[in-house]
Amino acid sequence: MQLKLKRIAPLQAGKMLAAFYGLLSLLFVPFMLLFMAMGSFAARQQGGGAMPALPFMFGMGVGFMVLLPFFYAAMGFVFGVISAAVYNLLAKWIGGLELEFEPNQPPLN
Repeated sequence: MQLKLKRIAPLQAGKMLAAFYGLLSLLFVPFMLLFMAMGSFAARQQGGGAMPALPFMFGMGVGFMVLLPFFYAAMGFVFGVISAAVYNLLAKWIGGLELEFEPNQPPLN
């Protein structure tokens, strides 16, 4: 069975992408914290002259990591709404995506 996707609800797409990118960013945060800590320790070992104190640098990095999922979610929402609106406009002009589905049949006993 072939169906055509005519329209995507922009706000729903925005909510879905906000949740998706917000959760996806949680996968990156531990690695970014690890690399940030390694970089700040390496910079201190190199004797970086007039560098701020290590706890200050690390605290700013941790603060950024706390805000990162919210930033990703906000960007996901904005670009989800924009992408859905652009898709809807293009679907009117050139037609939507053609998707092929298979009917779900119960197993025979």
